[in-house]
Amino acid sequence: QVQLVESGGGLVQAGGSLRLSCAASGRTFSSYVMGWFRQAPGKEREFVAAISWSGGTTYYADSVKGRFTISRDNAVNTVYLQMNSLKPEDTAVYYCAARPAGTARSVATGAIDYWGQGTQVTVSS
Repeated sequence: QVQLVESGGGLVQAGGSLRLSCAASGRTFSSYVMGWFRQAPGKEREFVAAISWSGGTTYYADSVKGRFTISRDNAVNTVYLQMNSLKPEDTAVYYCAARPAGTARSVATGAIDYWGQGTQVTVSS
């Protein structure tokens, strides 16, 4: 069992930056593939970024490539999402996600075993 708790959301102006954190419980965190998804009002949840268990491989949605960076620190059971050059269309609730196997790419299309509760990111124009 893995529990995920996101933090770091907030209100920021367009062009600004935020760093989201996802703290995970459980001794097997380092073996999980981790990812971030987001859901804007009236829209379906969409994939944002993912990272392999070792941190050596990352995968991004085209809409955030070059602006967002996913990373992880297995020593403290935490995955991060650094978001730069934020746009109003990035406004959404951001969710941390985990699955025990697969590649970083598989997070985008495969089943997710664990979800966090979400953190709100609002980008004003």
